Amino acid sequence: MNKPVVLITGASQGIGAAIAKVFAQEVRGVRLALVARNERKLAAVAKACAKLGAKAEAFACDVSDEGSVAALAQAVTKRLGTVDVLINNAGVFRPAGLFELKAAEFDAMLAANLRSVLLVSQAFVPAMAKRGRGDVFNMGSIAGLKAYPGGAAYCAAKFGVTGLTKVMREELKTKGVRVTLVCPGATVSPSWDGSGVEPERMMPAEDVARAFLDIYRLSRRTVVEEIVLRPQLGDV
Repeated sequence: MNKPVVLITGASQGIGAAIAKVFAQEVRGVRLALVARNERKLAAVAKACAKLGAKAEAFACDVSDEGSVAALAQAVTKRLGTVDVLINNAGVFRPAGLFELKAAEFDAMLAANLRSVLLVSQAFVPAMAKRGRGDVFNMGSIAGLKAYPGGAAYCAAKFGVTGLTKVMREELKTKGVRVTLVCPGATVSPSWDGSGVEPERMMPAEDVARAFLDIYRLSRRTVVEEIVLRPQLGDV
């Protein structure tokens, strides 16, 4: 593909930033649309990607807000053109037990982790389907496959991402658009700051990022519907 446009949400840190850098380093001529709320961190990632040889542009956006996503779609299309690869990576993690969880906190977690996938996909995927080619990666989680205590909102959101991705796969597989659910376990990222878990017990963000690139590079005749990545010693 000639100079693909890759849009990554949640690109200002953690796995999102690692994905951006891997694509920048290894996909010649790639054009990156880097999306997040933190403009300062986003600009730093864009600068790092540019040094690696990519054309990288930063777009500040709250991907859980419908109006913001609509404005994002217009800006990205104007500045970079049609998106070839969409990576729905944005999300937040806040632990809370079922009976301590407030309704507003539950809604916020669903918005950040699940609603965002719907809104951004609705904004960019129809153009892929119309063209007959594209790739969508949705960031799931081990928490979207296996429930655990203290994860009421996060598990609900990530189980939702799992289901939504399966529907997307069924609706898009005849339209040339590949849809992949990526489910990582504990990964070195800001989400684990203050957890007390040693980085050596978790996966490097770069390893998870490389999985996205390797799947993208497969022939168009093959799709990885779902991939699970865990630390060698198992879940934390």
